[in-house]
Amino acid sequence: MSKGFKYVGNTFPCSDAARKVTGDLLYGTDMKLPHLLHAKLLLSSIPHGIVKRIDTSRAEKVPGVIKIFSHLNAPDKMFNSFRIIPGQELCIEDEPLFSRRVKYVGDRVAAVAATSLAAAREAAALIDVEYEELPALLTTEEALSNKEVKIQPGGNLAHEYEVDVGEVPFKAEECITVESETQTQRTHHGALEPHVCLAYYDCSGKLTVWTPTQGVFGVRTVLAEFFGLSYSKVRVIKIPMGGSFGGKQEFLFEPLTAFMAMETKRPVKLLLDREECIIHTRVRPAVKTKIKTVVTKSGKLQEFTADSTLDAGAFSGSAPDYTSSLALKVTKLYRIPHYKHTGRAVYTNTVKSGGARGWAAPEIITATEVHMDQVARKLKMDPVEFRLQNLVHPYDLDLVLNLSVGDARVIECLERGAEAFHWKERYNQGMGRGRYRRGIGAACGAHKNGMYGGFVDCTSMVMKMNEDGSFNLNASLHDVGCGTVTAMGIIAAEVLDVDPNLITVTEADTELTGYDPGCYGSRVIYNVGACAKETAEKLKEKILECAAFILHKPKEYLIIENGSVFVKGTEYLSLTYKEIAEKTLQENYTDLSAAHTYYSPSNPGSYSVQFAEVEVDTETGLTRVTDFLAVGDVGRAINRGMVEGQFQGAVQMGIGYALCEEVKIDEQGKPVNNSFKKYHLVNAPDMPDVQVLLIEHEGDDGPFGAKSVGEISAVPTAAAVINAVNHALGTSLSDMPLTPEKLLAAVKNR
Repeated sequence: MSKGFKYVGNTFPCSDAARKVTGDLLYGTDMKLPHLLHAKLLLSSIPHGIVKRIDTSRAEKVPGVIKIFSHLNAPDKMFNSFRIIPGQELCIEDEPLFSRRVKYVGDRVAAVAATSLAAAREAAALIDVEYEELPALLTTEEALSNKEVKIQPGGNLAHEYEVDVGEVPFKAEECITVESETQTQRTHHGALEPHVCLAYYDCSGKLTVWTPTQGVFGVRTVLAEFFGLSYSKVRVIKIPMGGSFGGKQEFLFEPLTAFMAMETKRPVKLLLDREECIIHTRVRPAVKTKIKTVVTKSGKLQEFTADSTLDAGAFSGSAPDYTSSLALKVTKLYRIPHYKHTGRAVYTNTVKSGGARGWAAPEIITATEVHMDQVARKLKMDPVEFRLQNLVHPYDLDLVLNLSVGDARVIECLERGAEAFHWKERYNQGMGRGRYRRGIGAACGAHKNGMYGGFVDCTSMVMKMNEDGSFNLNASLHDVGCGTVTAMGIIAAEVLDVDPNLITVTEADTELTGYDPGCYGSRVIYNVGACAKETAEKLKEKILECAAFILHKPKEYLIIENGSVFVKGTEYLSLTYKEIAEKTLQENYTDLSAAHTYYSPSNPGSYSVQFAEVEVDTETGLTRVTDFLAVGDVGRAINRGMVEGQFQGAVQMGIGYALCEEVKIDEQGKPVNNSFKKYHLVNAPDMPDVQVLLIEHEGDDGPFGAKSVGEISAVPTAAAVINAVNHALGTSLSDMPLTPEKLLAAVKNR
């Protein structure tokens, strides 16, 4: 437990844990509605071409088939799956419900709605499609150089940007220059739950959608405007989610499922299989980044210049915003007098890129931290000592965003982590000899806490006390499976001094809960949690006011403890919450509730420093991570066990990102590894014992000082592993993932 707190800092199980392990909790896959239809997609088998003919005659004969959809009977209208609010910038509407001109292997060609999933699958397999194939541009280099083939009407450049801030303070002869190039790859989110969506359009003209989304109000906006419906006629309900990691942030299937429901006048469920999840939804984008730094001979950074090219895939979605975000991370981490970052998002005939855990930070921070190790090597400096000279200090100004980084404790993370990991002794041991080489690596990472300074960041809640002294917190939460609902209950319980089990917290429903833009941008604990705290504080004041009236004592004389109100200095003058609620209802004819809207006032940095030890087999190229320490500047751990679990899960993802995970596209434009049999994740037996060290303080505006950890925990992991491999082998590898083939080639070259 954190010092000075009763509930905050303890470890609590997720509120729905028992329902999950017993199978009582219903996911979208389990949901059933009367007269439900099941949908199955038919996806393109070619990367680029025109659909010349669709023959559904055989499919229509399958018993149970109700209707078959394609571009022939769907609206000729485009949408953007990333749009959260009307008029949102960097949202190009370029994606149809069904493609007349397919743009990647996995593009939507048709869909079958049938009375059973088996019938829908059988019918989809019987649809005959004739294509006129077009040249496919499978890489960003091909797409930029080919002026004849246009993937989208405006060309192959989806977005470009330039950031240039600060001044060059150095004399060239006093400095050295280091250049590097890093390639990060496409990866699949790998959530346990596949994508699913249910929709029903009733006879009153009301559209209801059940979806495991990260933003119900964004879904409502897209649906209402696409179909020309009043917002009041669109209800979106967030249902339990079996993981997302950013993959369910965009609104991929809600428009399609809603359309089929509106056309059939029956509820429709669309459930994807694993192959469809990999080839058709979204991937973490592949990004190539070139970095050049100028640094003094004593190790002070003077200039940082970067150029990034992001593979957007076939449609824009979130790619313009994502690629611009690449330029917003480095100056949260390092003091850089002159920073310049140019970049672009490029359409290719490949699977669509989209939001992924860390939102551009793992891509650019991996490139940056691998580069920083190369700088340190050229300076003949310890990589930790080099970083300590250049990391941001508390309350520094972010050069790009012109915002304070807040009470940034990244230096403390690095110092305490290096000590706990015994960095100096282990690093100076060198890479060793023989078949098995050991090495260690470190990397620092930075991310944000919400959208203040650039986007809508407010949330509204209502909290009430029931007649028995229990509570309901009505909030638009989007728990992705990591215990957000539980955390909000803990925050409110700390304020009200009541057992968290007495507080029931809701998830998002556009018809019943207050506005909240969604779960993204590491805004939930920092901003939504702050709203929960302030809403509980407002209700606490009302409770005290009612108790003062009942006890005939000034409010200033009263204190709250263990779910009761006491008069200071006495033990006999007290009221339980239950008694206050009952008397307020009976005598004042009112209930006890408080409504509050919270606006984020700041956007400090979140930080993590991570240390890895690896063992590389120089004969097979196989790499094993043998030790790992994750240090996090979390401000305050609300639910300690869940915070530690976030870091441990993020490390698993980061190791896979560094060593094995990749959605690979072959020369014909087809994803090579379209199943978990071929797409290799790091499994439990491959994991090291991940130690977690939390740095806690109260210098920022989050609840009790808390900062968000869900994304920052995943930011520096891959770089720490790559740096450890390079330390073990004496290499400068930066083409991810570091597969055995690449490692063997590097060993051979040395």
